Amino acid sequence: MANMGADTGTTGTQRVSNRSILVLCLVFFFAMIGMAYAAVPLYTLFCRVTGYNGTTQRVEQYSDVILDKTINVTFDANTSNGLNWDFRPVDKMVKPKIGETVQVMFKATNRSPVPTTGTAVFNVTPMEAGAYFNKVECFCFTETTLQPGETLEMPVVFFVDPEIVNARETRNIHTLTLSYTFYPAKTEKPVASLPAKTEAGASKL
Repeated sequence: MANMGADTGTTGTQRVSNRSILVLCLVFFFAMIGMAYAAVPLYTLFCRVTGYNGTTQRVEQYSDVILDKTINVTFDANTSNGLNWDFRPVDKMVKPKIGETVQVMFKATNRSPVPTTGTAVFNVTPMEAGAYFNKVECFCFTETTLQPGETLEMPVVFFVDPEIVNARETRNIHTLTLSYTFYPAKTEKPVASLPAKTEAGASKL
Protein backbone atom coordinates (compact mmCIF):
# COMPACT_ATOMS: atom_id res chain seq x y z
CA MET A 1 0.00 0.00 0.00
CA ALA A 2 2.86 2.36 0.79
CA ASN A 3 4.33 1.74 -2.63
CA MET A 4 1.02 2.62 -4.26
CA GLY A 5 0.98 5.93 -2.37
CA ALA A 6 4.51 6.66 -3.53
CA ASP A 7 3.56 5.90 -7.14
CA THR A 8 0.55 8.20 -6.89
CA GLY A 9 2.73 11.01 -5.52
CA THR A 10 5.27 10.52 -8.30
CA THR A 11 2.54 10.65 -10.97
CA GLY A 12 1.11 13.85 -9.49
CA THR A 13 4.55 15.45 -9.46
CA GLN A 14 5.09 14.49 -13.11
CA ARG A 15 1.74 16.03 -14.05
CA VAL A 16 2.65 19.29 -12.33
CA SER A 17 6.05 19.28 -14.05
CA ASN A 18 4.52 18.62 -17.46
CA ARG A 19 1.98 21.38 -16.93
CA SER A 20 4.73 23.82 -15.96
CA ILE A 21 6.71 22.93 -19.09
CA LEU A 22 3.61 23.44 -21.25
CA VAL A 23 2.97 26.86 -19.68
CA LEU A 24 6.59 27.90 -20.22
CA CYS A 25 6.44 26.75 -23.85
CA LEU A 26 3.27 28.78 -24.45
CA VAL A 27 4.78 31.86 -22.80
CA PHE A 28 7.91 31.50 -24.96
CA PHE A 29 5.81 31.00 -28.11
CA PHE A 30 3.70 34.13 -27.59
CA ALA A 31 6.78 36.13 -26.55
CA MET A 32 8.42 35.20 -29.84
CA ILE A 33 5.32 36.34 -31.76
CA GLY A 34 5.36 39.65 -29.90
CA MET A 35 9.04 40.16 -30.63
CA ALA A 36 8.48 39.41 -34.31
CA TYR A 37 5.80 42.12 -34.56
CA ALA A 38 7.98 44.58 -32.65
CA ALA A 39 11.12 43.83 -34.65
CA VAL A 40 10.27 46.01 -37.67
CA PRO A 41 9.40 49.25 -35.82
CA LEU A 42 12.30 48.73 -33.41
CA TYR A 43 14.69 48.17 -36.31
CA THR A 44 13.36 51.29 -38.05
CA LEU A 45 13.83 53.33 -34.87
CA PHE A 46 17.34 51.94 -34.45
CA CYS A 47 18.21 52.92 -38.05
CA ARG A 48 16.87 56.44 -37.60
CA VAL A 49 18.76 57.00 -34.37
CA THR A 50 22.07 55.52 -35.52
CA GLY A 51 21.99 56.06 -39.29
CA TYR A 52 22.52 52.32 -39.75
CA ASN A 53 21.86 50.98 -43.27
CA GLY A 54 22.05 54.48 -44.75
CA THR A 55 19.03 55.85 -42.89
CA THR A 56 19.08 59.64 -42.75
CA GLN A 57 18.43 61.71 -39.62
CA ARG A 58 15.43 63.99 -39.05
CA VAL A 59 16.19 67.26 -37.25
CA GLU A 60 14.20 70.36 -36.31
CA GLN A 61 16.89 73.03 -36.70
CA TYR A 62 19.56 74.07 -39.15
CA SER A 63 23.27 73.58 -38.65
CA ASP A 64 25.06 76.51 -36.98
CA VAL A 65 28.48 75.38 -38.26
CA ILE A 66 29.44 75.62 -41.93
CA LEU A 67 32.84 74.36 -43.06
CA ASP A 68 34.87 75.81 -45.90
CA LYS A 69 34.70 72.43 -47.60
CA THR A 70 32.18 71.11 -50.11
CA ILE A 71 30.69 67.67 -50.71
CA ASN A 72 28.89 66.26 -53.74
CA VAL A 73 25.30 65.13 -53.16
CA THR A 74 23.61 63.23 -55.98
CA PHE A 75 19.96 62.16 -56.15
CA ASP A 76 18.23 59.00 -57.29
CA ALA A 77 14.45 58.55 -57.74
CA ASN A 78 12.48 55.35 -58.34
CA THR A 79 8.88 54.07 -58.22
CA SER A 80 7.61 50.56 -57.51
CA ASN A 81 5.67 48.56 -60.09
CA GLY A 82 2.42 49.24 -58.25
CA LEU A 83 2.57 53.04 -58.65
CA ASN A 84 2.14 54.58 -62.10
CA TRP A 85 4.07 57.77 -61.41
CA ASP A 86 6.89 59.59 -63.16
CA PHE A 87 9.22 60.57 -60.32
CA ARG A 88 12.59 62.28 -60.67
CA PRO A 89 14.88 64.89 -59.10
CA VAL A 90 14.84 68.37 -60.62
CA ASP A 91 18.60 68.61 -60.08
CA LYS A 92 20.69 65.46 -60.28
CA MET A 93 23.51 66.86 -58.14
CA VAL A 94 24.34 69.75 -55.82
CA LYS A 95 27.64 70.71 -54.21
CA PRO A 96 26.95 72.41 -50.88
CA LYS A 97 29.40 73.33 -48.19
CA ILE A 98 29.40 70.84 -45.33
CA GLY A 99 26.96 72.17 -42.73
CA GLU A 100 25.19 74.43 -45.24
CA THR A 101 21.38 74.05 -45.37
CA VAL A 102 20.20 73.30 -48.90
CA GLN A 103 16.80 72.91 -50.56
CA VAL A 104 16.37 70.66 -53.58
CA MET A 105 13.24 69.68 -55.48
CA PHE A 106 11.79 66.41 -56.70
CA LYS A 107 8.96 66.20 -59.23
CA ALA A 108 6.23 63.56 -59.40
CA THR A 109 3.48 63.12 -62.02
CA ASN A 110 0.54 60.76 -61.69
CA ARG A 111 0.22 58.98 -65.05
CA SER A 112 -2.78 56.87 -64.02
CA PRO A 113 -6.46 57.80 -64.67
CA VAL A 114 -7.34 57.74 -60.95
CA PRO A 115 -6.11 59.58 -57.84
CA THR A 116 -3.29 57.65 -56.19
CA THR A 117 -1.38 58.01 -52.94
CA GLY A 118 2.27 57.14 -52.48
CA THR A 119 4.75 57.01 -49.66
CA ALA A 120 8.51 57.27 -50.08
CA VAL A 121 11.30 55.29 -48.47
CA PHE A 122 14.86 56.54 -48.63
CA ASN A 123 18.48 55.90 -47.80
CA VAL A 124 21.92 57.40 -48.24
CA THR A 125 24.99 55.75 -49.72
CA PRO A 126 27.67 55.15 -48.67
CA MET A 127 25.70 53.73 -45.75
CA GLU A 128 28.24 54.98 -43.21
CA ALA A 129 27.23 58.54 -44.08
CA GLY A 130 23.54 58.09 -43.22
CA ALA A 131 24.02 59.28 -39.64
CA TYR A 132 25.46 62.59 -40.92
CA PHE A 133 22.75 63.39 -43.49
CA ASN A 134 20.19 65.55 -41.68
CA LYS A 135 16.77 66.34 -43.12
CA VAL A 136 14.85 69.37 -41.91
CA GLU A 137 11.97 69.01 -44.38
CA CYS A 138 11.03 66.10 -46.64
CA PHE A 139 8.01 64.78 -48.54
CA CYS A 140 8.94 61.33 -47.20
CA PHE A 141 7.61 62.29 -43.76
CA THR A 142 3.99 62.15 -45.02
CA GLU A 143 1.90 60.43 -47.69
CA THR A 144 1.51 62.18 -51.05
CA THR A 145 -1.72 62.11 -53.08
CA LEU A 146 -1.80 63.07 -56.76
CA GLN A 147 -4.86 63.52 -58.93
CA PRO A 148 -4.91 62.02 -62.46
CA GLY A 149 -2.29 63.81 -64.55
CA GLU A 150 -1.25 66.07 -61.65
CA THR A 151 2.40 67.10 -61.30
CA LEU A 152 3.78 68.14 -57.95
CA GLU A 153 7.16 69.59 -57.00
CA MET A 154 8.27 68.44 -53.56
CA PRO A 155 11.09 70.00 -51.52
CA VAL A 156 13.78 68.35 -49.46
CA VAL A 157 15.71 70.58 -47.04
CA PHE A 158 18.89 69.07 -45.63
CA PHE A 159 22.45 69.61 -44.48
CA VAL A 160 25.46 67.36 -44.03
CA ASP A 161 26.66 67.29 -40.42
CA PRO A 162 30.17 68.80 -40.11
CA GLU A 163 31.11 65.86 -37.89
CA ILE A 164 31.31 63.76 -41.06
CA VAL A 165 34.87 65.02 -41.57
CA ASN A 166 35.97 63.84 -38.12
CA ALA A 167 34.70 60.27 -38.10
CA ARG A 168 37.30 57.78 -39.31
CA GLU A 169 34.83 55.83 -41.45
CA THR A 170 33.45 58.93 -43.25
CA ARG A 171 36.18 61.57 -43.39
CA ASN A 172 37.35 60.45 -46.84
CA ILE A 173 33.86 60.38 -48.38
CA HIS A 174 33.45 63.04 -51.07
CA THR A 175 30.12 62.06 -52.66
CA LEU A 176 26.79 61.09 -51.10
CA THR A 177 23.74 59.73 -52.90
CA LEU A 178 20.24 60.32 -51.53
CA SER A 179 17.91 57.73 -53.00
CA TYR A 180 14.09 57.59 -52.87
CA THR A 181 11.59 54.94 -53.92
CA PHE A 182 7.85 55.69 -53.97
CA TYR A 183 5.44 52.85 -53.13
CA PRO A 184 1.63 52.79 -53.05
CA ALA A 185 0.47 53.86 -49.61
CA LYS A 186 -0.89 51.08 -47.40
CA THR A 187 -4.30 52.78 -47.38
CA GLU A 188 -4.37 52.92 -51.16
CA LYS A 189 -7.06 50.86 -52.92
CA PRO A 190 -5.81 48.63 -55.73
CA VAL A 191 -6.78 50.12 -59.08
CA ALA A 192 -8.53 46.88 -60.06
CA SER A 193 -10.97 47.25 -57.15
CA LEU A 194 -12.09 50.78 -58.07
CA PRO A 195 -15.51 51.07 -59.73
CA ALA A 196 -15.35 51.58 -63.48
CA LYS A 197 -17.59 54.04 -65.29
CA THR A 198 -19.92 52.86 -68.02
CA GLU A 199 -20.60 54.94 -71.11
CA ALA A 200 -23.84 56.11 -69.53
CA GLY A 201 -21.90 57.34 -66.52
CA ALA A 202 -23.14 54.69 -64.08
CA SER A 203 -20.68 52.87 -61.86
CA LYS A 204 -20.15 49.17 -62.10
CA LEU A 205 -17.78 46.73 -60.44
